[in-house]
Amino acid sequence: MASAILIAALILIIVLYRMRLRRTSAESLIEKYQDTDYRTALKSRKQYPEVDVFSNSGPLFRLGLASALALALFMFSWTQYEKPIFIPDDALEFDEELEIEPPRTAEPPPPPPPPPPPVIEEVPEEEIEEEDEPEFLDQSIEEETVVDEPEPVVEEAPPPPPPPPPPPPPPAEEIFTTAEQMPRFPGCEDMSGSNAEKEACAKKKMLEYIYKNLNYPAIARENGVEGMCVIQFVVDRDGTVTNVNLVRDIGAGCGEAASKVVNSMNNMPQKWTPGKQRGRPVKVLYTLPVRFKLEG
Repeated sequence: MASAILIAALILIIVLYRMRLRRTSAESLIEKYQDTDYRTALKSRKQYPEVDVFSNSGPLFRLGLASALALALFMFSWTQYEKPIFIPDDALEFDEELEIEPPRTAEPPPPPPPPPPPVIEEVPEEEIEEEDEPEFLDQSIEEETVVDEPEPVVEEAPPPPPPPPPPPPPPAEEIFTTAEQMPRFPGCEDMSGSNAEKEACAKKKMLEYIYKNLNYPAIARENGVEGMCVIQFVVDRDGTVTNVNLVRDIGAGCGEAASKVVNSMNNMPQKWTPGKQRGRPVKVLYTLPVRFKLEG
């Protein structure tokens, strides 16, 4: 506001000065100074002092310097206050117990059933024949016996091996509902302290982000709709928010507004710190209540 007043004052001074110069006509100046000889006088450089723009250079320079100094002091003393964020006291508390269904993962197919046992059939005694005694042939060879050369045995090529079975599908990565170290909202990893202190700081920053960017639907405000929406999402191993699911909705566009805020977390400069199980990053299911409450 003050800067606008200062600029308006400077513009007004310039306009008034130009109006003053325009009021002085050339004919009146010629008539006034027609008997004055400026050929040898030092004032010959200023034939008409009334319209000499350099005669007021000193005051105008001091005015501009004072205006620049005042504007600089005003900008240095400018303080911009952030709009206070209204966060309900029970923002992270659930109204009642929620039955959280664990995320479904692909299970391996069941093993094939065992083959049926062989059926032993009893052979009747009438079909059992006595084995004949083996017949011994004389295989002795004499000089006159002609031995024929045996025919060569041609071995058939073995059949080609069957094609290998397709590789099994990769096992689906497990999604944890609880982990040794739960995911944390960014902004507190560089602070010194324990994991519990970092987690408390991360929850505070998460609430500030949610209720700063949460758009309370106009139709919900007009109808006085208040309550709690519940959002479930998965924090991936790289900190990306995926699988955003609206578990509970109070209507009037509140559920869509809460989901939009959660989805916008992927546009932040930093991603979530992923959860860890046994020291390695894992996917973790996160349940977040978003409370809509009108300010009193």
